[in-house]
Amino acid sequence: MTNLTLADISAEIESNVRRALAEDVGIGDITAQLIPAERLAQATIITREAAVISGTAWVDAVFRQLDPRVAVHWRVVDGERVDADRVLFHLEGPARALLSGERAALNFLQTLSGVATRCRQYADLVEGTGVRLLDTRKTIPGLRLAQKYAVTCGGCHNHRVGLYDAFLIKENHIAACGGIAEAVAAAHLIAPGKPVEVEVESLEELEQALRAGVDVVMLDELSLADMRTAVGITAGRARLEASGGIDDSTLRAIAETGVDYISIGALTKHVRAVDLSMRLTQ
Repeated sequence: MTNLTLADISAEIESNVRRALAEDVGIGDITAQLIPAERLAQATIITREAAVISGTAWVDAVFRQLDPRVAVHWRVVDGERVDADRVLFHLEGPARALLSGERAALNFLQTLSGVATRCRQYADLVEGTGVRLLDTRKTIPGLRLAQKYAVTCGGCHNHRVGLYDAFLIKENHIAACGGIAEAVAAAHLIAPGKPVEVEVESLEELEQALRAGVDVVMLDELSLADMRTAVGITAGRARLEASGGIDDSTLRAIAETGVDYISIGALTKHVRAVDLSMRLTQ
């Protein structure tokens, strides 16, 4: 469970932006052609609401790919909390490029800032407990790495990126393999050294997973009392992750049981974009 950095996903950012511009600009922005090609302009982008910022690299890539003559002057950094009406950045360069890139750039910034803002709200709720809040694979198709980066900007952490970097053995896998011990043994043979996590629905299954030698046990919708018991049973033999039906009303109590992680699909799934606005100033 290693957090993504911009260095990890630089190629993905360029790819995200190429696809976004292809679907939006297509063969050319016909409305922007109303403006003389030589016309230069400036623009200011503000947030209309309080937020945590994420996505600056995607904005930079939008204008770099459209026209490298566009200069982006940032007034904020990723992970920064901002109040409503805060200026986020200024643009200067060919007016056509500023207007053609506006929607793609703001789509990335408002969506990723929405993820970071929600994550910061959840992280604040468990401050001081020592628990790590994890994202899941419930992401917008094509934007998984972007959203997982935004999660880190909001003070939360990344679970596995996909189906390839760690085992997560759930109920159906267990049934198909013939049991927890059999599934874990097969995982160790298939990819030695890869993290192995097993989802359990009872304390009995927890004991089975611990005997099988897993790295992480996911406690699926266990009661608070059972979670506290699970922490005592495990006692350093593995790490514990709580999951299932968790929201802001139950989060703090779950964190206080002593589990190591809490995974929450809502960090990336239930996202509302931040309200941003761009205005030409010249």
